[in-house]
Amino acid sequence: MSTPRFSPEDVTVVFLLGGPGSGKGTQSSNLVRDYGFIHLSAGDLLRAEQKREGSQYGELIKTYIREGKIVPMEITVALLSNAMADALQQGAGQGGRKARFLVDGFPRKLDQSVFFEDTVCPSEMTLFLECPEEVMEQRLLKRGETSGRDDDNAESIRKRFRTFVETSMPVVEAHGAAGKVVSVLATGSVDDVYARIQEGFKARGVHPL
Repeated sequence: MSTPRFSPEDVTVVFLLGGPGSGKGTQSSNLVRDYGFIHLSAGDLLRAEQKREGSQYGELIKTYIREGKIVPMEITVALLSNAMADALQQGAGQGGRKARFLVDGFPRKLDQSVFFEDTVCPSEMTLFLECPEEVMEQRLLKRGETSGRDDDNAESIRKRFRTFVETSMPVVEAHGAAGKVVSVLATGSVDDVYARIQEGFKARGVHPL
């Protein structure tokens, strides 16, 4: 049995899950600002890796994303683990404070969650943004007008939503059964949602810096 790379004594890991368009990016910014989280988006890391000169994974990632498939978890976990190591090297979590990492859009599947916690670090909790499909669809179609992301179209959105329900909800359920989920209704204004998140965090003993 290998030991995880990082200890919960030194770092706090919070998984952020929610369907496409549930507001993960927006709420991440708030949590980074007020709680000192280092935001690690699995999607951003994968997109950046595609463009990185000489990346061993770039082409592979491109193919998976284009076909709407989930990238092999070993690749995603390696990117997340290295990003955490980089942040710590740059001084995150110094001065007696634990480094806080907000891992956004990951784990997508239960086996990814197990693999991450076994090899990188056990998570403190999972923040789940609960949002009805029609609300997410409206938000994403609006974003698609300006985002330039080729997966912000109606057909792709529905496909991503189905994938989320089939593969990611079991993660939320398993973490919920372990008492590790803060579930927040992600409708209404950004401020409404953030107020709910802060309540949930407070109940868990996680406070702003």
